[in-house]
Amino acid sequence: MNSVLYDAPGPRAKQRNIIYSVIFVIAVGLVGWWVYSALSDKGQLDWEKWKPFFTDSRAWTTYIWPGLENTLKAAAYSMVIALPLGAVLGIARLSDHLWVRIVAGTIVEFFRAIPVLILMLFANEAFSKYSDVSSDDRPMYAVVTGLVLYNASVLAEIVRAGILALPKGQSEAAKAIGLRKGQTMRSVLLPQSVTAMLPAIVSQIVVIVKDTALGGAMLTFSELLSTVSTMSGYYGANVIASFTVVAVIYIVLNFILTTFASWLERRLRRGKKSTGAMVDPAAVAGTAATGAGGGGGGIGGAV
Repeated sequence: MNSVLYDAPGPRAKQRNIIYSVIFVIAVGLVGWWVYSALSDKGQLDWEKWKPFFTDSRAWTTYIWPGLENTLKAAAYSMVIALPLGAVLGIARLSDHLWVRIVAGTIVEFFRAIPVLILMLFANEAFSKYSDVSSDDRPMYAVVTGLVLYNASVLAEIVRAGILALPKGQSEAAKAIGLRKGQTMRSVLLPQSVTAMLPAIVSQIVVIVKDTALGGAMLTFSELLSTVSTMSGYYGANVIASFTVVAVIYIVLNFILTTFASWLERRLRRGKKSTGAMVDPAAVAGTAATGAGGGGGGIGGAV
């Protein structure tokens, strides 16, 4: 039976939509004008406050670029460690062995329940008291550790949800041709679930990039956002200009990530027939309701 997913608007609905659109555009314009007037009255739009970012290379070579470099380093290290660790934990939660599911589920639920900033602070204290890491490198280690522990647990749920989103017939067909559980996971389930997991994984990668700013706020980690205060102190009271430039850099960086992910997803879907399964990033948190042993059964058991 076919269901109607969308009804074409009638004449009255079209008029109503046009009126709502006009009202929305006017409201946005008024808010924009109010913000512009407020900034102009305070002198925040004066050329002198924006000039250093266009005429003085020191603003970029001394502050912005070193901060961006540390941000990219911390994010890259976290991604490289968190992605495989999350995959292992996610597959472990689908194991046929109860003790494996319990251990993996406990790890995932524990670190997913703790705010990432607290994990960074704990890691910083642990490195300062129980390791030989220098005080200069300690903030980087603490930020990466906190990001890995938190995001690996979230990525584990993304992996688990992506595999569970596949039709059960996939694993049943693999069993029918004599594949073992590990072979089914490696050769059948994981390759197909990649396209379903990709949007949620990219969303989490964007979160990793943005969460590096927490280290600059609490651990004196010299990342991109922390350069705002130093730039403002050096060039004067151009805080709005500094925040705007940094925000644009974050937007461009995350836009590049999402654009690349969209291109990769389209390429993967063209390269092989998709099952149509998708993982909603907002729904990943809800998968915890199944508990540490909720993913067992026929499709799991690679561990």
